[in-house]
Amino acid sequence: MCTYETESITLRASGKTAGGWRAMNSATVYFDHPVHFPAGHALMIDVRNRDASPSVRVALELDAHSARELAQTILRVLDEAPDELLN
Repeated sequence: MCTYETESITLRASGKTAGGWRAMNSATVYFDHPVHFPAGHALMIDVRNRDASPSVRVALELDAHSARELAQTILRVLDEAPDELLN
């Protein structure tokens, strides 16, 4: 069963693609059938630059456990960083 739950956000980032480092300005997160990951469903994260070709992107397909671990780890690391560095 597909949830069709999709969220997009604007961000400021860089991502390493096959062509090298590129500016990235959007991310789309959704739960659906993966293209490559060997599972029935996965959490997908596509990070790209809206002004560039869709082929210039960084894509992740994660199982639910890995996605939760990644999210929790990101929050823990940010919580431990000094406030003056979080700009």
